[in-house]
Amino acid sequence: MGNGSNLLVRDKGFRGVVIKIAENFSDVRVENTKIKAQAGILLSRLSKIIMKKSLEGFEFASGIPGTLGGAVAMNAGAYGGEMKDVLVGCSVINEKGEVIYLNNDELELGYRRSIIQDKGYVVLEVDMKFKKGDYDKIKSINDDLTQRRTSKQPLHLPSAGSTFKRPVGYYAGKLIQDAGLKGVRIGDAQVSDLHSGFIVNVGNATAEDVINLIRLVQKVVRDRFDVELETEVKIIGEE
Repeated sequence: MGNGSNLLVRDKGFRGVVIKIAENFSDVRVENTKIKAQAGILLSRLSKIIMKKSLEGFEFASGIPGTLGGAVAMNAGAYGGEMKDVLVGCSVINEKGEVIYLNNDELELGYRRSIIQDKGYVVLEVDMKFKKGDYDKIKSINDDLTQRRTSKQPLHLPSAGSTFKRPVGYYAGKLIQDAGLKGVRIGDAQVSDLHSGFIVNVGNATAEDVINLIRLVQKVVRDRFDVELETEVKIIGEE
């Protein structure tokens, strides 16, 4: 796991060894407009390094919680940008312990997906390329996106991030709000009353509370709008 930002572990836990790839694996090398970074670096830290070098193209990721490896695996994106826009390629390790290098095309990056998820690879190191830009302009964009996130997302409460993927032609948060589910609770799990795309923990929510609320939201949205909501949050552990 990386920072666990999009991860929900069931209440019975996970039977196995968990390896956390985070600050213990976060070196960064900068060469002109190219950056090579290890998978454990937080996007927030990496974005500051990129900004200080006056490189543009990573502003979208400045406020996304989580590590670079997780961002590549799910092709994380926000505000019109995605990881695939800046990725050259990355080194991964497969289940046999073999290290493989995959370029951008071989990663098969799509909306919140990549071949990394399909094959069960683990990201080790990432190559990215940016453009030279103006520091003040880049910082202004970063500051603006940070302000928009803090004002529109329930960052003051625990959550696993955006709960659902965006359905084609729709926005998950708007569908949930239009279905009258804003603020709905099961136990201490609640559809955020600030942004309906988030399920937050307002007290001592169990994983079961969250999962049951996810299922309720999916059913109501399906019944009301004939739209299937797919979870962006990855759910693991013993059932």
